[in-house]
Amino acid sequence: MSITFSADEIFEMAQELERNGSKFYRQAAENFKEPTKQQLLLSLAEMEDLHELTFEAMRDHLTNAEKEISTFDPDDEAGMYLRAMADGHVFDLSHPPSEKLTSNESFTDILKIAIGCEKDSIVFYLGLRDLVPAKEGKDKIDAIIREEMGHISLLSKQLNASQ
Repeated sequence: MSITFSADEIFEMAQELERNGSKFYRQAAENFKEPTKQQLLLSLAEMEDLHELTFEAMRDHLTNAEKEISTFDPDDEAGMYLRAMADGHVFDLSHPPSEKLTSNESFTDILKIAIGCEKDSIVFYLGLRDLVPAKEGKDKIDAIIREEMGHISLLSKQLNASQ
């Protein structure tokens, strides 16, 4: 059985990724008393909130035809990628990263988890970028990918400094 996704469903997945990231960063911030650590995590949460709004706006501009389920390519490579993602082989949207937090994580642990989540987001958005026509906001997805890469750089610098 073939599973296909509409553009609307893909943007909803992207929004869910961003909501999960924002929730993770906010919950992680609660575990630390140091203002610099809290502020870093809360700033990252706010960036994820902005990404969610970007995807919401892109979703709002979809035509009815674009909201219909469709096949993305003749070789079904995009469909196979999205099926792997949906089945939890790339990452699992049904288990947000914040559920992994026990309140006992060190700042280093949080940074490592966050880097992994940001990498997962980039993998998803790289696949998504190929499915979005240029006129429908491919440049916005590229901008979000660059921001997520910036998050990894920021988190990596913090990780190096904390070790």
